[in-house]
Amino acid sequence: MKYAVGIGYDIHSLEAGGRLVIGGVEIPYEKGLRGHSDADVLLHAVCDALLGAVAEPDIGEQFPDTDARLRGIDSRELLHKVYQVVTTKGFCIQNIDTVVIAQEPSLAPFKKQIRQQIAGILGIEDSRVGVKAKTNEHMGEIGRKEAIAAYAVVLVSKGVEQ
Repeated sequence: MKYAVGIGYDIHSLEAGGRLVIGGVEIPYEKGLRGHSDADVLLHAVCDALLGAVAEPDIGEQFPDTDARLRGIDSRELLHKVYQVVTTKGFCIQNIDTVVIAQEPSLAPFKKQIRQQIAGILGIEDSRVGVKAKTNEHMGEIGRKEAIAAYAVVLVSKGVEQ
């Protein structure tokens, strides 16, 4: 039996217009996140946590922003590809815990849907996915509504069923 833990982090700046996608869920807001893909900070943090847990390169190396084929890609697709890396290496996901830091918009109404979205992509029960939303108490670029960040921690196992 083998357990491994991974941690992930991502931050993207906000810009007027565009879509705001967090955890695979489109959130109504006047600003969207800037990035090469759909800039889903939460799914990017989950991807990096999973890749770190199985000792693989981060998403920047796996899916470089210099690859034109990845422009605008749905981060749910990236997470699915990362999940395939994890399972190919013989690991099962035990649980995921996440934190999104955004001054606005309030994510409380979307947390259940985000949990279900992540769990569905990874083939686990949504009870194994934690989603928390925090503000930055009006400090820094997040507090000034210029960016949104996310952290994720995962526990994976080898030799232990999901």
